Amino acid sequence: MTEATAQTRTHWLKGLIIRFGFLFLFAGFVIFFTSWNPVFLQGQNMLNIVEGSAVLLILALGMTLIVATGGIDLSVGIAMDFGAAFAIVAMKEYDAGWLTAACVGVGGGALVGILNSVLIVGLRVSPFMATIGTFFIGSSVQRIFTNGGGPISHRSMPEGFRNIAMGDLGGVPNEVIIAGALAIIYYVILERSIWGRRIHAMGMQRSAAVVAGIRVNRLLILSYIGVAATCAVAGLIAAASIRMFTPLSGFSYLLDAIAAVFIGAALHPRGRPNVPGTIAGVLFLGVVTNGLNLMGLNFNTKDALSGIILVSALALAVAQRKMR
Repeated sequence: MTEATAQTRTHWLKGLIIRFGFLFLFAGFVIFFTSWNPVFLQGQNMLNIVEGSAVLLILALGMTLIVATGGIDLSVGIAMDFGAAFAIVAMKEYDAGWLTAACVGVGGGALVGILNSVLIVGLRVSPFMATIGTFFIGSSVQRIFTNGGGPISHRSMPEGFRNIAMGDLGGVPNEVIIAGALAIIYYVILERSIWGRRIHAMGMQRSAAVVAGIRVNRLLILSYIGVAATCAVAGLIAAASIRMFTPLSGFSYLLDAIAAVFIGAALHPRGRPNVPGTIAGVLFLGVVTNGLNLMGLNFNTKDALSGIILVSALALAVAQRKMR
C-alpha cells in the first residue's frame, strides 16, 4: 500500500466518522437492543420511547436556548417542580379549573426565571452561580412547603388537566404533541428569527454583541423567564401523568438535559447549541434507557452502563467536532 493510498483511506475514514459517526453509534445500539429483545423495535415500544422522552425534551429545549446565550441554567428542574406544584395546589386547595391551574403552574415556573434574571442581570452574578443558588432556594422552598419532601397527590384532578399527559389526538399522545410543538417553536426562534441570531451572537461574543447594539440584558431576561415557563409545562405533564407533585423530581432530568444539549452542539458543524441536535441527543438517551430497561438489569448496573454509554457518546461527538 502506497503512502498516498493510505492517506486517501485515512481521509475517507475520517470523513465517514465526521458525517456518520454518531449515526453509526445510534444504529449500533438499536441493533444490539433489538437482538437482545425483539420487542425493542416494535411500534408500541418506539412510541413508548418517544412518549417517555417528552418531558426531557422540553427541559433540554430550554437548556439549548440558555446555552446558546453563553450561559447555563441549573434550575430548570426547579421550574419544572414549581409548575407541577402550583398547578396541583391551585386545583386541590382553591378548586381552580384545569386551564386556570395550568396557567398558574406556568406562572409559578416563570418565577424561577424572574429570580434568575434578577441575579444575573440585576446583580451581575454569573449564570452558573445564580442558577445553582436558585436551585438551592427552590429545593428548600419545596421541602418547607411539603414538610420535608412528602408528595402532594390529587387523585380527583379535572379530566382536562389529566388529558395533558394521558389524552391523545389521532392516536398521538398529547405530551408528544406538546413537546413537538415546543420543539418547532424553539427551532424557529433559534434558527429562523432575528432574536435567534442575536442570541447566538451574544453567546459567541457578548462584548461584540453589545457594540453591535444588541440589548443583551433584555434578551437575557426574556430568555431565562421564557425557558423557566417552558420547563413548567414539563411539570404540568409530569403532574398530570401521576396525579401528584413529587418534590425535587425535576432534578433527575437535569444532567440528561445538559448531556443532550452538548451532544447536539458537538454534532453541529460550528459546535453551536441547536434544536435538531438536541432532539437527536434526547432520542439517543431515550433509546439507551429503554433498551437497558428491557434487558432487565438491576438498578446499579443499569446506571453504571448508562454513564459509560453517555460518556462514550459525548467523547465521539467531541471527536467529530475536532475532526471538522
